[in-house]
Amino acid sequence: QVQLVESGGGLVQPGGSLRLSCAASGSIFSRYAMGWYRQAPGKQRELVATIASGGSTDYADSVKGRFTISRDNANNTLYLQMNSLKPEDTAIYYCNAQRMYAYWGQGTQVTVSS
Repeated sequence: QVQLVESGGGLVQPGGSLRLSCAASGSIFSRYAMGWYRQAPGKQRELVATIASGGSTDYADSVKGRFTISRDNANNTLYLQMNSLKPEDTAIYYCNAQRMYAYWGQGTQVTVSS
């Protein structure tokens, strides 16, 4: 079983940057595929970015070139660097760990507004 705790959300102006972190515990982090998802008010949860246990990455078209997912297996931490933020990036961002089962964090709010 995996426990996930997100941090790093907040209020930022359009064009700004934030870095989200997800601290994992309870299992062997390096064996899990990890991802970031987000859910805006009134919308379904959607994939933002994923990173496989081997390090390959994938991104939603809406964030390609602006967001970067990375992982630090030595410190059991997942990151999402978000640059050139837009108001439409406003959402609760969730960390996900996937192997045989899916695990979710509680989420961290990101608000992009002037």
